[in-house]
Amino acid sequence: QVQLVESGGGLVQAGGSLRLSCAASGGTFSNYDMAWFRQTPGKGREFVAYISYSGSLTYYADSVKRRFTISRDNDKNMVYLRVSSLKPEDTAVYACAAGRGLSTQSYQYDYWGQGTQVAVAS
Repeated sequence: QVQLVESGGGLVQAGGSLRLSCAASGGTFSNYDMAWFRQTPGKGREFVAYISYSGSLTYYADSVKRRFTISRDNDKNMVYLRVSSLKPEDTAVYACAAGRGLSTQSYQYDYWGQGTQVAVAS
């Protein structure tokens, strides 16, 4: 059983940046592919980015490409999401997820954190 805990969210002005963190425990972190999703009341859960277990492969949703960067540190059991050039439409709860196999579909991931709120003011 893998436990995931996110941190780093907050209120930021449009154009600003944050680094979201996800701490993993309870499993062999380096065995899992990791992803970030975001959720808003109006749009539901949306894929943001994923990273392979080794960190060698990443993929982004078109809406965040060139603005967001996913990374991981397997020695520290951490995955990160650097969010930059933020827009009001990036406002959401951001959650990390762990699974075996890279996918943009949320049902493919087995473990989820509770999320961290990002609010972008215009």
